[in-house]
Amino acid sequence: MSDGGSPADPKVPEVHLGVPATPEFVRLARVTATGLASRAGFSIDEVEDLRLAIDELCFTLIGAKGRPGQLALRYRLDGSALEVVGAVNGTEGVVPHLSEWSDKILDALVDEHEMGPSQGDDDTHRFRMLKRAG
Repeated sequence: MSDGGSPADPKVPEVHLGVPATPEFVRLARVTATGLASRAGFSIDEVEDLRLAIDELCFTLIGAKGRPGQLALRYRLDGSALEVVGAVNGTEGVVPHLSEWSDKILDALVDEHEMGPSQGDDDTHRFRMLKRAG
């Protein structure tokens, strides 16, 4: 883990994590998010919401069986808000998208969320979510 900030604001902690794009490694994505959220003062319920949201977004992005390559994650802690961006390339024509049910679940769990292709790269798909404490 890195506690160095982003180039835009060196005071904002940012963590980068790369894991194989397979379901068994999603646990590391959850542990990282929940550790940062706990550090930022999130309540136990908010940490649990975050854990569920990370699961939903990562599994939607990589699929139930996973895919070749890496799941790249960026966590950005800004005060009492945690932003997580995840990306995977080589989607091989399969476009990850949230089901209506998943979208409703995420609406209840986090303050903001989105999923889609990365700008200018049809072969890389990403998600972004934001959870605020309190």
